Amino acid sequence: MMKDFKYDIYQDLLVSLKEQNFQFLTVEKYFTSQYDHTKPFIMMRHDVDRYPICSLEMAELEHSLGIKATYYFRTIPQTLKPEIIKTIAALGHEIGYHYESLAETNGNYEKAIKDFENNLNILNGLYPIKSISMHGRPTSKCDSRLLWDKYDYKQYGILSEPYFDIDFHKVFYMTDTGRMWDNEDINLRDRVDTKFDFKFNHTVDIINKINNGVLPNKMMINIHPEHWAKNDLEWYKILTIRKIKNFIKRIVIKGVN
Repeated sequence: MMKDFKYDIYQDLLVSLKEQNFQFLTVEKYFTSQYDHTKPFIMMRHDVDRYPICSLEMAELEHSLGIKATYYFRTIPQTLKPEIIKTIAALGHEIGYHYESLAETNGNYEKAIKDFENNLNILNGLYPIKSISMHGRPTSKCDSRLLWDKYDYKQYGILSEPYFDIDFHKVFYMTDTGRMWDNEDINLRDRVDTKFDFKFNHTVDIINKINNGVLPNKMMINIHPEHWAKNDLEWYKILTIRKIKNFIKRIVIKGVN
């Protein structure tokens, strides 16, 4: 059995993009137009849902290849680790806020915006936050993006929320939600409206498409560092945990729908 979601495969993915002359952009660089518009680009974004040490290890790998990415941090105690956030930023990566305020407050908009403001202030004390992205939180019936039906995140100095501010008919989006690329049945909210129709079973499928020049020249890939393993023992551990969580997610999603 081929062991997908290992660091050596992730490195192969990065190298294939570099060899095809993709520019690696942070989300902030994209929205401030600090890149060569005549060349293909890739935004590597990472949702730091838990286990921030995994994100640091991935950030170090990217840094060793001269790559900068965007890391969206939740502000729960397990994830909000100031020294790790500062270290990732010092490697040249962007830090963003992975907000979940409506879910956190059970749909109370007034409490949610205060929760958002408080957490944003904490993160701004570690890094100047210019980009935010919703945490899907499938166990909640609340979609935290709906907070912006009543409020405006741009009044907080935020340049972008990718789900709102990127045209995914022009920028191809992939996500490894659930430690799967073909994740429709366990992916409740990490979805975009798009004209693209690529299907992948394994990361090597993506690498092959890149090497063959088949994929679009504007892309965003959402990688969850906690899904990726450095060795076989870690790989089996993550696989076991993920199977249990995906089983639960399928049940929850059926209930929501």
